[in-house]
Amino acid sequence: MNEKALKVLEFNKIKEILKRYTNTQAAKDLIDDLKPYDNSYEVKEHIEETSEAFKLLVTKGSAPFDGIYDIRDGIKMAEKGSSLIPIQLLRIANMLRCARRFKEYVKHKEGEESFRVIEDICEGIVPLKNIEDEIFNAIESEEEISDSASQTLYSIRKSLKDKNSSVRDKVNSLVRMYSEYLQDNLYTIRGDRYVLPVKSEYKNMVSGLVHDQSSTGSTLYIEPMNLVNLNNEIKELMLKEKSEINRILAMLSSHIYDNIIAVRNNSRIVWELDFIFAKAKFASEFNCTAPNVNDDGFIDIIQAKHPLIDRKVIVPLDICVGKNFTSLIITGPNTGGKTVTLKTVGLLHIMGLSGLMIPAKENSTISFFKEVFADIGDEQSIEQNLSTFSSHMKNIVNIINEADKSSLVLFDELGAGTDPTEGAALAISILENLKNRNSKIIATTHYSELKAYALRTESVENASVEFDVETLRPTYRLLIGIPGKSNAFEISKRLGLPNYIIDMAKETITNESLEFEDLIQNLQNKSIKAENDARESEILKMEAAKIKDKYEQRLTAFDHSKEKAFIEAQRKAKNIVREAKEEADKILKDMRELERMGYTSDARQKLEENRKKLSNRLDRLEEKAKIVRKDDGERLEDVQEGDEVFAVSLNQNVVVLSRPDHKKMVQVQAGIMKIDLNLNDLRVVKSKKNSENTQKRSQKKVKLNLKTVASSIDLRGMDSIEATYNTDKYLDEAYLAGYEKVTIIHGKGTGVLRNAIMEMLKSHSHVKNYRLGEYGEGGTGVTIVELKNH
Repeated sequence: MNEKALKVLEFNKIKEILKRYTNTQAAKDLIDDLKPYDNSYEVKEHIEETSEAFKLLVTKGSAPFDGIYDIRDGIKMAEKGSSLIPIQLLRIANMLRCARRFKEYVKHKEGEESFRVIEDICEGIVPLKNIEDEIFNAIESEEEISDSASQTLYSIRKSLKDKNSSVRDKVNSLVRMYSEYLQDNLYTIRGDRYVLPVKSEYKNMVSGLVHDQSSTGSTLYIEPMNLVNLNNEIKELMLKEKSEINRILAMLSSHIYDNIIAVRNNSRIVWELDFIFAKAKFASEFNCTAPNVNDDGFIDIIQAKHPLIDRKVIVPLDICVGKNFTSLIITGPNTGGKTVTLKTVGLLHIMGLSGLMIPAKENSTISFFKEVFADIGDEQSIEQNLSTFSSHMKNIVNIINEADKSSLVLFDELGAGTDPTEGAALAISILENLKNRNSKIIATTHYSELKAYALRTESVENASVEFDVETLRPTYRLLIGIPGKSNAFEISKRLGLPNYIIDMAKETITNESLEFEDLIQNLQNKSIKAENDARESEILKMEAAKIKDKYEQRLTAFDHSKEKAFIEAQRKAKNIVREAKEEADKILKDMRELERMGYTSDARQKLEENRKKLSNRLDRLEEKAKIVRKDDGERLEDVQEGDEVFAVSLNQNVVVLSRPDHKKMVQVQAGIMKIDLNLNDLRVVKSKKNSENTQKRSQKKVKLNLKTVASSIDLRGMDSIEATYNTDKYLDEAYLAGYEKVTIIHGKGTGVLRNAIMEMLKSHSHVKNYRLGEYGEGGTGVTIVELKNH
């Protein structure tokens, strides 16, 4: 990818934002090297890894990066066999712990969603828990070695503590003895040796070694001869302590050296994971989705937002190129959003091709391009003494020399800066040449000639940025299929220009031109309405699809639970039968033994006891195996399609969907589920009166129970799965309680919990509307939910 496009489209600013979400300098270095990948396979894989990391953050919470540091210098030293200092060892241990925890973090249970790409990355991690434990047991902090690092160190420090205690007792007695000769009645330490601060005029009164003096020379620090041996012993122990610490550090460093390949690989994987999860955090912060990627040059980006523009003011845009046309000519007034459209399409493509998720709606599609060329903005070069036109043309020459079918070309005000007639002709020639190469082109212009070119040329389409004549302001919405209308007369009229001047101006324009402008206006109005209708239809379709998927998942889960329960029942039944058989065999064996003994009174008594024992056992087995069901109502001999009947096993009314087959199996509809039941399980439906009474009792009970339903729920401290489950349950209760509005408290934090709740609310059946809290309501730490009417 050419560096000019990356600079013009401000990809470097995106990378700087990405760095905020990393934990290590190594990950920042990976971001510095980030650029679009060379083939579509790599693009799709890296988008998938980002998407998986995003899902992990939502479902499992923060990734286990606690205590992680950049340890590349420490690893380099370990590779050379050098002895590492405590802080280096501790940070390596933290990295190893992080790597090991990641293997647990990405694991999934059977039936749960897998994370293929990240699991493959984590497959290369080699857990080294024994080295972790050794380092954490031996090193207490970045500068402190633990007493328990070795038995020798423990003994040395214990002896050192005892010696220090002895010498302090001794020196305190000397302080009292020589108090009249001392500057202060206390001792001090010089060079790890206990000394007394003796006044210089009394130096002969204290026998000992002078170690230091004060800056004024009035005080001498003397080590009394009585302390020399004790101080020597302490010094010797301190040297032994230092030697033992060095030995421990060397030993731990050697363990790192012995496993250096695994340590190095683990660290590289952790840096890569730090980089991947930075991309996921960026996606969470900017509400990004994973785009579809194709090799056909087809672009369909829905509700795209430029990530560097304030999200509160930016207007999302929809843009489609490459399906019915390969070139898009955008016209419209200045400051209407044409340049922003170009930069948004270009930047979102570079982000996607670099493995990032993009700030757009789901199902947005980008294409793999080997090159994105951008001629945007004023490229005038004073140093080269080039005019604006010359500078643009120099850039265009480079594009013409290199663009092909795998290129996306973005032109801003193509042909501007020179004579309008010549500039328009030149622009048409450039566009035609690139179109013939099958390059995908988006260009902005003010030239009417280019509008006409788009109207009459196959594979070229007009577009415009919408302008509101009433407010004299652009709406920043892109309208594909309609060339922009100048609106000069309408704007001038609303600004106060006299009508006679406007009428005179109209007379100088041909009728065909005026009719053409009116046609544009008419088409624009119809297009806006059609677009609104299509958008509403698409939203309803997506909501219906989500509801369908939701209930299909519930049905699948129900079938799975039913099958599991059946298998469990079979297993228990087999165990019961096996136990009964074993006990029966034992009783029969006892009976044969009694027969051999002869039928004495004692034998007959034992035989009767065993008979009763077997009978009781069978009764208990029969009680265990018996299925207790509520068997209300009259049995049915036959049913017809559409009949409403009562299913005993389900304890509810169902609708018959099919006649009984040869096995007397009937398909019924129970709510949203279709279930096969035996005819013997069906009864005549309960009377309407009984049903109504039951319903009234149920409603009364619900109302009584729901008096205690709170008007808010606090999710802080929960993970995404637990919070989503509790919110779903709470909304059901609040809906039944008749609440019109409730508050969900999720806190601000990283925004992961908030995003998970927002995603759930989009498709919840009881939710009418929702929004973030305002000032005084809790701000972005809460979501206000408006519930549907009963």
